[in-house]
Amino acid sequence: MLEKIPPRERRDLLIAWLAISIAFTLIFVRGGADIFGLIFFFALSLITVGVAFVLHELAHKFAAMRYGYWAEFQKDNMMLLVAVVMAALAGIVFAAPGATYVYGNVTRTENGKISAAGPITNLVLCIPFAALMLFGGGLIGIVGLVGLRVNAMIATFNMLPISILDGRKVLAWNPAAFSLLMAASVGALIWSFF
Repeated sequence: MLEKIPPRERRDLLIAWLAISIAFTLIFVRGGADIFGLIFFFALSLITVGVAFVLHELAHKFAAMRYGYWAEFQKDNMMLLVAVVMAALAGIVFAAPGATYVYGNVTRTENGKISAAGPITNLVLCIPFAALMLFGGGLIGIVGLVGLRVNAMIATFNMLPISILDGRKVLAWNPAAFSLLMAASVGALIWSFF
């Protein structure tokens, strides 16, 4: 599987993973933290946000490859900088670190299914994180809660039917699938706050 991810794409994924993790770390330590707190929240971000982001993008890639297309993640340096600066200055994360580009004459159905693969992956990741939250307790429970919430947020954000986001392509392909994925994403997000 790793051979299907060229070195440039691996580098872009790694840089985006680190930048997003730094942005979320800045949010988590907004009230202040010592060096151990900073390390803890960075590790927490790597595990929760980083994994959610990387697997979301790889889901798009491998779904496209299943249809015979080449697909590759490309980072967006400006958006990575915006994410980190906004987290540091405003305390919010707007993370659009890049996108997975699919090359070829993709049909509306294929494009919808490829686009749905990312949010579906995040919804599936909600399950083990929810289990950690419910049954882990202590530090494991915190990892579970953050992982659940982050995956639900990424799924919900990406299902918005605007611009280049996944939701617009899923809606164009199948309104029923769009409604189901949007409801599941919003439901998981709301549940993560209770």
